[in-house]
Amino acid sequence: MKKIYAIILFLCCTISLKLSAQDHLFSQFFNAPIYLNPSLTGQFDGDMRLNMIYRNQWSALGTDLSYLNASADVYIPQLAGGIGLSFNKSSEGTAFLKKNNIAATYAYSIGADDFTAAFGLQVGFTNRSIDLSKLVFTDQIDRRLGYIPGSTSSAEAIDISNRYFFDPAAGVNFVYRNAMFGAALYHINKPNESFSGAEAKLPMRLAINASFKIPLNYGGNYTEDDGAFLIPSVIYYKQGNIASISAGAQFKYKGFNSGIWYRTNQTGGKDAVVFSLIFDVFLKRNDSEKVRMGISHDATLSNLGYSNTGGSTEASLGYEKYWSNSTRTKSYNGLRCSSFY
Repeated sequence: MKKIYAIILFLCCTISLKLSAQDHLFSQFFNAPIYLNPSLTGQFDGDMRLNMIYRNQWSALGTDLSYLNASADVYIPQLAGGIGLSFNKSSEGTAFLKKNNIAATYAYSIGADDFTAAFGLQVGFTNRSIDLSKLVFTDQIDRRLGYIPGSTSSAEAIDISNRYFFDPAAGVNFVYRNAMFGAALYHINKPNESFSGAEAKLPMRLAINASFKIPLNYGGNYTEDDGAFLIPSVIYYKQGNIASISAGAQFKYKGFNSGIWYRTNQTGGKDAVVFSLIFDVFLKRNDSEKVRMGISHDATLSNLGYSNTGGSTEASLGYEKYWSNSTRTKSYNGLRCSSFY
């Protein structure tokens, strides 16, 4: 058992180090809109929106791999767009490698009867920290007994355990009739997140998204919310030399939404299949206020195996509301990103 425990500790530390240079990805990307693309700020069915999503990854490993995103954004007609605030928190591995980010976002949008375009900018600050007392080195592991409790390592300590850096992003999003396309770039300045004297720049993260809204009812109109729709989507991520694609489709009928996705890993092989369920609860007859609840599960397909990882689970909660004196109309909202999810 002690040998197994040592192996788990080693694997957890290794996974943590590998993930430290990469951003986490949400399977419910549509319920973390500002994390996907800052230009989606203010692009929703209402005047005010709140979102929160939590991801618990690979729970069977016995270590902490958890991620949280929370955001709030409002549409301001005088600014011809939306402003928002987002918060991201992650905790990875037995050494509790933590990252906290807070950012402000502005998106400017223009539109016509069948076309909208949004351009977003984000400025934020990130704190990255690690609990050095939780690290386990090879000279603390006995070949027969495994980890030696209370032992100390002769390894040279790193210079700092906390780092702060400026973290900007930008993005664009276009909607033409029943098609949407967007692209975003995060960590534009490639900040140095090293805990030692050696430089370790965080690679820029590129996210490209595309979706289509297909009415399934005879004579259905993509600008309306009533009826049944099939919404295929694809998301491409690239950060440094690692790339991933998530492709799938959602079935949407009024307040019910179910989806299935396939995601590749960094080598282009299979990573996971994702199942999602979303429920929209409209609190008023004119649909001017709603609560969104979502849950999804990633079934691991990679060599790690589902039985070893336990997969990954996400839960999300959202809220959208029109002001009582709102100048926005639902007909125009038919060309906003929220209608695709």
